[in-house]
Amino acid sequence: MSAPRYRVVLVDDEPLGRATLRRLLNADPEVQLLAECAHGQQALEAVAEHDPELLFLDVQMPGMDGFEVLERLRARDDGDRPVVVFTTAHDDYALKAFDVAAVDYLHKPFDDERFARALERAKARAREPDAEPGGPRHLTVHRAGATERVELAQVLWIESADQYVRIHTAASSHLLRESMQHMEQTLAPRRFLRVHRSALVALEHVTRVEATSGGTGRLTLDDGTELPVSRTKLPTLRERLRES
Repeated sequence: MSAPRYRVVLVDDEPLGRATLRRLLNADPEVQLLAECAHGQQALEAVAEHDPELLFLDVQMPGMDGFEVLERLRARDDGDRPVVVFTTAHDDYALKAFDVAAVDYLHKPFDDERFARALERAKARAREPDAEPGGPRHLTVHRAGATERVELAQVLWIESADQYVRIHTAASSHLLRESMQHMEQTLAPRRFLRVHRSALVALEHVTRVEATSGGTGRLTLDDGTELPVSRTKLPTLRERLRES
């Protein structure tokens, strides 16, 4: 039997919900269930005490809902945060759950197979060597009545477009109603840099940087895209690329 690799805390205000999650988690030999919580304050205390890799978190709870629990965990900024799987009997929160970087969203009642997929997805996220605590791994884009997830690893650069931003990948582009300032503040800082007032780039896709007239610069991405670099950002870009 495999030794436990993943420390887990579960949070659900309903005894039946906790019992279901307990049974499913205990069936996995890689999982060590360390705490069961009935409300948000217990969840905060359990995470602080046990430092779990995975957190199964109910959305609707009295006093403090799951989103507020997650917000308070992020405000602490005291180390790695757990990978979160939200659980709820209501499907109204699915998009918000993905927007706050939850790895999955279990809509009750769920069967064993659906839970197993969520658990494996959470394990995979916890194993990511470059995972950055608190930073999203994907963006949620809504268009034509559909919802699409764009993985950050696929994003080459982000362009300002009035009240929107345009997300560029190698294969396509996606319009997202969000401000450039919000994108700059939200995305993992080691992966992206705003090189111009209208351009935020993924550093791993930058292949060339050169100086141009007036102290400004120009960069080239691995798909051939060329973007201007402001005079104030050129030294920072070069330094960040040396560090990566």
